[in-house]
Amino acid sequence: MLKQTLQQKLLQKLSPQQIQFIKLLQVPTVSLDARIKEELEENPALEDGSLTNMSEPAEEYPDRDPDDTFEMEERATDDEFSVEEYIQEDDFNDYSSSYSGDDEDDRKEIPVAIQDSFYENLRNQLDLLALSDKLYQIGLQIIGSLDDDGYLRRPIHSLIDDLAFSQNVIAEEEDVLEILQVVQEFDPAGVGARDLQECLLIQLRKKDTTNPIIQKAVIVIEKYLEEFIKKHYDKIEKQLGVDSVELREIFGEILKLNPKPGDSGAVAGKQLHVIPDFHISNNDGVLHLTLNGRNAPELRVSRSYQEMFAHYEKAEKNDKKMKDAVQFVKQKLDSAKWFIDAIKQRQQTLLKTMNAIMEYQYDYFLKGDDRLLKPMILKDIAERIEMDISTVSRVANSKYVQTEFGTFLLKSFFSEAIQTDSGEEVSNKEVKKILEECIANEDKRKPLADEKLTDILKEKGYSIARRTVAKYREAMNIPVARLRKEL
Repeated sequence: MLKQTLQQKLLQKLSPQQIQFIKLLQVPTVSLDARIKEELEENPALEDGSLTNMSEPAEEYPDRDPDDTFEMEERATDDEFSVEEYIQEDDFNDYSSSYSGDDEDDRKEIPVAIQDSFYENLRNQLDLLALSDKLYQIGLQIIGSLDDDGYLRRPIHSLIDDLAFSQNVIAEEEDVLEILQVVQEFDPAGVGARDLQECLLIQLRKKDTTNPIIQKAVIVIEKYLEEFIKKHYDKIEKQLGVDSVELREIFGEILKLNPKPGDSGAVAGKQLHVIPDFHISNNDGVLHLTLNGRNAPELRVSRSYQEMFAHYEKAEKNDKKMKDAVQFVKQKLDSAKWFIDAIKQRQQTLLKTMNAIMEYQYDYFLKGDDRLLKPMILKDIAERIEMDISTVSRVANSKYVQTEFGTFLLKSFFSEAIQTDSGEEVSNKEVKKILEECIANEDKRKPLADEKLTDILKEKGYSIARRTVAKYREAMNIPVARLRKEL
């Protein structure tokens, strides 16, 4: 049975403009260039103002006069003219993003050495060997199955199945193990290992095995790896019959090994660039905040599209093709205006948020001392700028600020409050700083346990539980006392 009902619903929906603004807000400066270039390529109604001002031939956009207007209208009424043809011609233009930044922010090309990838390096070594087609395919399968660390995590029987189903190669376990041993001789040393122990042993056996220190290092990895990891030095000394000086030499050889050989060929090719979104300068005790110039690109709506839309609006409305053309051009113009507005709104929100953070942590930005950081949560800044907490979170999680004492992620300035014995509220970063200093100055032969660190903090007026100390220590990637022990 069919029936009609009338209902009222209250819903919250984000407009396309709001969605576009949210996506742009969380994009850091280093990625904004690519995002703008992508939009320029997708929307011909959007132009890079700095490029068009420099590169447009004078005859394409002459001053308006009656003759030019007549010429444009005559071309527009030509039966052979269509919006599709216009866009095809427009696609040949070289759209790229340009930013108007400070002189200090001029982009400089960094030469990057051309080198083979980790996989290509291993394959090149495999190609030098005189192998049958079957063994060569097995070698390729092994190399292709290595993970980013250079380990072979897949079981041998899984490799045999892969070869049978994907390469139509029937291989025995002995064949795979034989080629695996060959691959394990490749550079970088340790590649093709199935676990950490095998990886370290491969590297040690490539050294001078007649050296007594290397021989004992092999014994440590073969028989006492767990004790080595857990730093049970006394037990290893007793089992090997060596003193602390010789044990230190043995451990020194082991610590030179690479536990992740797959990274050795990739790290050199990686370049990590942190482009600050903000700059804070100190002018005689007065802080000055500026936004990176790359966040303010010279974008504009295409004048040719505006003129085209104005002409179509005056044309005959009954023509279906003309209606479609008007709708298409209008859509592109609206999209261009929305994008420009979103970029401007992004600039305003970034400056508003960062200015509130700077004012809140003014003493810290003057001197750069972590102890001057005040407890600050997202809600504190959201209330100051009268925006939602999620907006502040999007800014803080992906933006960097450059100061006179370093470049920092905005998220690092947020911290919870801890109350001292005197009743004063301080940032937990102050406690972390004290913990870091205590651990840095400890006797590495007898490192401080969490209980001892808790007692030290209590003496300084910070009543914190041992589990909280452990949480802060883990947040700073500092291992437990036993693993910090050194000979």
